[in-house]
Amino acid sequence: MSKCEQCIIRQFNSLKHLSREELVRMSNCKTSRIIKKGEAIFEEGERLKGIFCVKDGICKVSKMSENGRNQIISLVTKGDLLGERSLISDEASNLKAIALNDMEVCFIPKEEILKDLEKNPNFSMSVLKDMAQTIKQADNVIVDMAQKTVKQRLAETLLNLHSRFGVNKEKAININLSREDIANIIGTATESAIRLLSDLKKKNIIEFKGKDISILNSSELDKIAQGF
Repeated sequence: MSKCEQCIIRQFNSLKHLSREELVRMSNCKTSRIIKKGEAIFEEGERLKGIFCVKDGICKVSKMSENGRNQIISLVTKGDLLGERSLISDEASNLKAIALNDMEVCFIPKEEILKDLEKNPNFSMSVLKDMAQTIKQADNVIVDMAQKTVKQRLAETLLNLHSRFGVNKEKAININLSREDIANIIGTATESAIRLLSDLKKKNIIEFKGKDISILNSSELDKIAQGF
């Protein structure tokens, strides 16, 4: 098990503001977990007893709506922290996190994080900034849902995924999302997402390689995202 003070992953999140002494103390109480593809890191309504630092892999964070459909709020990747909001508010999580591929996460107990938040102002400020960024992204999602068509949201999502995750050796977007996942990101039924993807394929804007999607014409996709 790698030690927190030697782990390069912490450079990507708020943990970089902790002192060596704080990291050594954290290292002594954290545990590493392997989460298999499809397994939950935590469920909606669960009381989190700490936070998770993603060492490897990607998970989808979602909320179940009243009509029983999942809305994917964000994709959390290597280097991100997970669960700090419900930890600080001391409420049960209103979201659930499911692994999209095999993941390695480190679990840091609540007592340790709260101790560091109280004593280290740089760490506290960094956590607050991350939360502010999350709220800003949520604001954007609300506006997009209200003002953009499903087709626009799909085009924008494909461009964002391409930009964030890059492409694999097959030149396809390098993230393992099902058609249902894509529908749950853009807020529509799976059948609608499949139909819209097929339309984009017919126009030679994207192509499919199995479940994977490649973008053939990003400028055309960008026009659709902008509403042209």
